Amino acid sequence: MDQAPWFNLSLSSIALIGSGKTRSISAENPTGEKGGGARAEPEPDASGKPSPARDLGKGWKARPYISLAAGSVTTLADITGPGVIQHIWMTTRVEAYRTCILRFYWDGEDTPSIEVPLGDFFACGHGKRTRVNSAPIVVNPVGGFNCYWPMPFRRAARITIENQNTEDLRLFFYQITYSLEGVPEHAGYLHAQWRRTLTQRELPEHVILDSVTGRGHYAGTYLAWVQMSNGWWGEGEVKFFIDGDDEYPTICGTGTEDYVGGAWCFAESGEREQTYSTPFMGLPLVHQEPNAVPQYGMYRWHIPDPIRFDRDLRVTVQALGWWPNHRFQPLTDDIATTAYWYQTEPHGAFPTLPSLDERRPR
Repeated sequence: MDQAPWFNLSLSSIALIGSGKTRSISAENPTGEKGGGARAEPEPDASGKPSPARDLGKGWKARPYISLAAGSVTTLADITGPGVIQHIWMTTRVEAYRTCILRFYWDGEDTPSIEVPLGDFFACGHGKRTRVNSAPIVVNPVGGFNCYWPMPFRRAARITIENQNTEDLRLFFYQITYSLEGVPEHAGYLHAQWRRTLTQRELPEHVILDSVTGRGHYAGTYLAWVQMSNGWWGEGEVKFFIDGDDEYPTICGTGTEDYVGGAWCFAESGEREQTYSTPFMGLPLVHQEPNAVPQYGMYRWHIPDPIRFDRDLRVTVQALGWWPNHRFQPLTDDIATTAYWYQTEPHGAFPTLPSLDERRPR
């Protein structure tokens, strides 16, 4: 089997000619079939409003989006493999970022390998649009979500979105581009999981990931952090408990801002935190306004440095600030994270996703 260009993320791989067949699913071609695009007839929308393509006819942007009914689950893609999803683009109203849930199922599994609120999957937590300029996730003005995580599958791939809001979501745009081709034997499946914690001072710890069983490697973290106390909030360490680690982890960082590649509280003394967004790490969101709690969005992609595990994995982060007299202060902060990792199937059970009210931005 020739090695697919997506398996090597260097620029030189684009010159390699492979045997895959490129396909793309959108509202204009919902099955992704060859020659299946631009076949919709211009028709009035659900409210009876005439189609903008009514004067041009079939083949002229007659169905660029779909609507998601309140409480509905919509299948966005149902693909027969083998193949790899290479790029996903989506956009919709910002109100949907925490009310809509993305789920990905590989090879006919009953439970999803990816279950994340729409915005958080694309590094936009707090129900806010955030510009992100990284390698696997790019968010462009205004709210153009792009995902480049390679997602190989061997027999089938199914992607759904659930609108848990009480109102219909009228405008949902999407495009899912993939290649039908052989998948290397040692390629893992992408997994992603969302968790949220209001930490307690008695044990100021947020669990990013737990109960992972199998063989694979950790690929990245997105953190949506709400600061609930005055002063500095990012002294907590990120810890990786690998292959049977119990009380003490194998990997232990030196601070939250250090984990995402920053330093010294992201700022010079007396200044606010400085935003940045780079290929593998960033603080793209610093939201500080009068009469509002400060909100931060951070990411660290372990693409050049994946954290490998053979049997199990657990990942945590502490919520720590400063007391007077140079002492660490346990914090009660609101922390929501999305963990991304590749592993062999079957995967361990995911925790129950928090309800809509429990996911709402603070």
